[in-house]
Amino acid sequence: MKFLHVIASVDPAGGGPIEGATQLHRALSALGHTGEFVSLDEADSPCAKAFAETLHPLGPGRGRFGYSPTLLPWLESNAASFDAVIVNGLWQYTGLATRQALRGSSTPYFVFPHGMLDPWFKRRYPVKHLKKWMYWPWAEYRVLRDARRVLFTCEEERLLARQSFWLYRCKEAVVSFGTTAPNDVPSRSIEAFRASFPQLQDKRLLLFLGRIHPKKGCDLLIEAFARACALHPDVCLVFAGPDQEGWQPELERLAQRLGVADRICWAGMLQGDLKWGAFRSADAFCLPSHQENFGIAVVEALACACPVLVSDKVNIWREIEQSGAGYVSQDTVEGTQALLSRWLATPEPQWKAMRAAASRCFETQFRMEQVARNLVATVTDSCAERAMHLPDESKAHV
Repeated sequence: MKFLHVIASVDPAGGGPIEGATQLHRALSALGHTGEFVSLDEADSPCAKAFAETLHPLGPGRGRFGYSPTLLPWLESNAASFDAVIVNGLWQYTGLATRQALRGSSTPYFVFPHGMLDPWFKRRYPVKHLKKWMYWPWAEYRVLRDARRVLFTCEEERLLARQSFWLYRCKEAVVSFGTTAPNDVPSRSIEAFRASFPQLQDKRLLLFLGRIHPKKGCDLLIEAFARACALHPDVCLVFAGPDQEGWQPELERLAQRLGVADRICWAGMLQGDLKWGAFRSADAFCLPSHQENFGIAVVEALACACPVLVSDKVNIWREIEQSGAGYVSQDTVEGTQALLSRWLATPEPQWKAMRAAASRCFETQFRMEQVARNLVATVTDSCAERAMHLPDESKAHV
């Protein structure tokens, strides 16, 4: 099959969607399928130039919605050369243009919401939710309704998606999600990370890797760290990720006020060996998020045999808990403190066993190769299902 991956931006600072889409593309390629990307990035933007896969950058998109006058005609002219189109994310012109271009055509489109239908957003940003309601009936609702399938990464995401808007109808499929195993040389990655951050030598490291964003619970983690690790000066906290909201200065002031500023490393966005070295150097990965559809970084930690400490708002928390790959608690200061205290109290032999459990959890549940197989099966089954319901004269066009 030949896939077209549609996404607002290929900028890695955007977080999980582009990382997941890229890993899925590579896993599909390993199975013999081909694919290309179309985005609303400017052709001369750094992220477009650095993107390693075949990319059609049709930006810049206008405003927060990302309208582009070139996307719809491009899709109308080119979509027929693909067997399936995968839309990544919601609330962008990419989805609406895909529906307008492909509705009624023989090329099916599928949508990965990537957690953007989680009711947490409705509770956290009620004004924004009201604005979305004005947009929902004539655009996003129809994008989902007319998709051949709406693809969810886990059962928890599928169930939560039904709670955001009462006007909701689509054909759902759970295909899982994940990432490919890192192809780095572990010793080299660890050496690169330690050389870049020599102040962390001989320290026990708690790692947060992701966007510095209020929904991620960064403030909870700092407060819990100050409480739980006060008597453990050998423990340091590493924040690695882009600060898209300009929130980091406030978090730094919080750490200063709590007396732990000198034990927190703000590493910025890490990529390549530095990123894998951070995972491999960490004693535990921490994500006390208020909302996390899947958490690519969580799965990347598991792939590096790093146990995880997560809130029960990370949608794969059940899989983590059942596999013994980490600890789970509520997304509060007290809950996060309990996670850190439990980690500190865990004997080293038991924690070593949890590292092995983390690796097994990744291998059995979150390898992207299996996700690619699930996606291919879903596309194939949906096309066969549609062919069964078409008049005989139309089946040749499916």
